[in-house]
Amino acid sequence: MLPPTGFRALFCMLSPNESSFQTLEEVPQYVHEATPFFIGLMVLEVLVGLLKSGDPVYSISDGLTSISAGMFSRLPSLLMRSTELTAYIYVWDHYRLVELPWDSAWTWWFTFLGVDLGYYWVHRFSHEVAFMWAAHQVHHSSEYYNLTTALRQSAMQPLTSWVFYLPLALALPPSVFAVHIQLNLLYQFWIHTELIRDLGPLEWILNTPKHHRIHHGRNIYCIDKNYGGILIIWDRIFDTFAAEKEKVVYGLIYPIKTFESLYIQLHYYLGLWQMSQTYTTIGHKLSTFFKGPGWSPGTARLGDLATHPKVTGKEVPHNPSWSLHLQVYVVAHFLLVVWTYNDLFENQTMLSQLAVLGMIGYVLLTLTSVGFILDQRPSAAMLEMLRCVVMVMMQWSGYMKPPMPSLAVPIEAFVALSLLFWALQCVPQLLSIRMKTN
Repeated sequence: MLPPTGFRALFCMLSPNESSFQTLEEVPQYVHEATPFFIGLMVLEVLVGLLKSGDPVYSISDGLTSISAGMFSRLPSLLMRSTELTAYIYVWDHYRLVELPWDSAWTWWFTFLGVDLGYYWVHRFSHEVAFMWAAHQVHHSSEYYNLTTALRQSAMQPLTSWVFYLPLALALPPSVFAVHIQLNLLYQFWIHTELIRDLGPLEWILNTPKHHRIHHGRNIYCIDKNYGGILIIWDRIFDTFAAEKEKVVYGLIYPIKTFESLYIQLHYYLGLWQMSQTYTTIGHKLSTFFKGPGWSPGTARLGDLATHPKVTGKEVPHNPSWSLHLQVYVVAHFLLVVWTYNDLFENQTMLSQLAVLGMIGYVLLTLTSVGFILDQRPSAAMLEMLRCVVMVMMQWSGYMKPPMPSLAVPIEAFVALSLLFWALQCVPQLLSIRMKTN
């Protein structure tokens, strides 16, 4: 008996016969089917990591931030169809040159290679063009390398990635493309781990944890290397391959040192704009956006690696200490918003557009508030009190349902106590503000 489809999709182990469909409506939501296995593999990674080294693989702050980014990145799909798929269908409907058969194994394999090659160039441009890097840097912003890092995705990247797949729409049916764009994404989940060290001969052909660790490194030898999605052969062909050498230090060249999801998603765009304003010529202003993220006047298109901070291998990830009771509180409320988030995706067709927008707003408010608490900002108490008020209102209106009916009363009590706690935390702040205004 074969393992479940969602599990096999993670490793691109579906046959053409079982994953070829005539229409888009028939294409399964492989990402949704794989979600339980995301959770199972993350739990397994924690247990194996503890058994191997005795040290935790995850930081609670970083792990929650990565999952938050993944949730953030999927919210636009509640309001509109995937940009990649929409553009692909348009080109297919109006400009296709030939229609390859949807039920042919040759079409399936050709699409597999085409999507993976398209991803290589999406990925490479996302590192070599600053305004595209502004979106992709979200994925690289963690200083850890584990399965939660795979979920740290940008909500903005699909706005540019669609261009690179359009040539396929001249011949390959949208239903086949819709399968492979999911499989390509899912494969890249399990390679975000340090626990798998080497896969022998497979390292020559496939993208593996060993190769992808290099890609996430901020060591000089790791910069702009190993862009492959499923296959590493593209990097070998286009001379962007690098083998693992000394210890890899993960994250951005200049770590952002924050856990606030909205800031992580958008801060680089503001930085680019501010940098462009420091230049006087139109050419330099445009180069800020269209050349490499490390570019400055007088350097090559991708900048000068010699100006990057030296990596010693002794760098410590940003992980400020915080109280155990606050960790329990944040994890508990995070699990509640994950449940609401999942319920929103399950039942979106039964909700009005206004209700969907309201629940999206609640999810964004929660992820932002969690980031404020993790960052230990002074304004966190006020924001969390406001969020708890919204949460109470959602419970009363029926838009926040408990995982089980028996948990309804305990959850309501927990939320009420949370509101009381943060209200009391806000009293000194409000008194301080009042004294200053007087």
